[in-house]
Amino acid sequence: MPDKSTFRLGELYCGPGGLACGALRSTSADGSLSVVHAWANDYDADTCETYRKNICPDKPESVIHGDVRELVIPELGAIDAFAYGFPCNSFSQVGEHQGIANEKFGQLYWYGVEVLRYYRPQWFIAENVSGIRSAGSGDFKLIMKDLEESGYKLVANLYKSEQYGIPQTRHRVIIVGIRDDLDVEFKVPDPAVYNGCDISARTALSNIPADAPNNEVRKLSDKVTRRLSCIRPGENVWQAEAAGRIPDDLKIHTKTKISQIYRKLDPAKPAYTVTAAGGGGTFMYHWTDRELTNRERARIQTFPDDFEFVGKYSSVRKQIGMAVPCKLAEIVTTAILNSFAGIEYPSVEANLME
Repeated sequence: MPDKSTFRLGELYCGPGGLACGALRSTSADGSLSVVHAWANDYDADTCETYRKNICPDKPESVIHGDVRELVIPELGAIDAFAYGFPCNSFSQVGEHQGIANEKFGQLYWYGVEVLRYYRPQWFIAENVSGIRSAGSGDFKLIMKDLEESGYKLVANLYKSEQYGIPQTRHRVIIVGIRDDLDVEFKVPDPAVYNGCDISARTALSNIPADAPNNEVRKLSDKVTRRLSCIRPGENVWQAEAAGRIPDDLKIHTKTKISQIYRKLDPAKPAYTVTAAGGGGTFMYHWTDRELTNRERARIQTFPDDFEFVGKYSSVRKQIGMAVPCKLAEIVTTAILNSFAGIEYPSVEANLME
């Protein structure tokens, strides 16, 4: 058991605060354990401002803007819990998929290992894209080995957000580590608890307050609007073209046919994955022939409506796409707190522990 009721949380690669938003809303079932912010770091200035504004407005100096490779880890401050969604560029299925061999991004996970070895927090959460399992040559096993040798019992699982009441088909690997000298066992929360939840895009995007921030509608060109009018809900441009509904002057001529190009949401189904990057046609589209607003993207990522993102439109879109869904972070953190409190909860076997 921890010796106090709150866990001080440190974060690297914190993003705009999706993981922190969920973690700070978590409590154990008996109300005895919770999480408080300690410090965070990210290399993007707008992202740091968003985090400060929403997560720690009374402690802005605790968010350090800068390259993780320049951090002085011993000066960050004592923590009881740690979280990091280390950059996924090297592991994404739509990226270069070079793994740890890509020195620029792949090895950035190691700075989290250094934090674990220096501060010895009681637990940690590490998050990455599903592609981490097959990147490089044994990268995932190497990362697991390094984390375990830092002194932690690990539980790795591929979480499918749509199974946890989140209106998005977003699949992410989450590794939970419990310090190996503690008599605490974490188990993966059972997604069956969320069976029957309405995760349709229609419900997710309904009733957005008129004064909600980041909700401006971006004006599209006439050509894009015409193209969207030919695409049915749930379809992308290629499906509409195959069905003969795209006239010649609106066809797209590319060698690669990415499934998200001019893809509309199906109002009856969860949204497809919100992404941070991508060129024209990858910005996510409403079933009513327009681009989603950033607030709608944030809704899909389960951010509360009063969570205000800082920066220009493209910067905000990127921040939202990079984030961990708040609700998923809350579900996993709550399970951790219940584990420390000795409270049983519905669970399933982890699916990445081979």
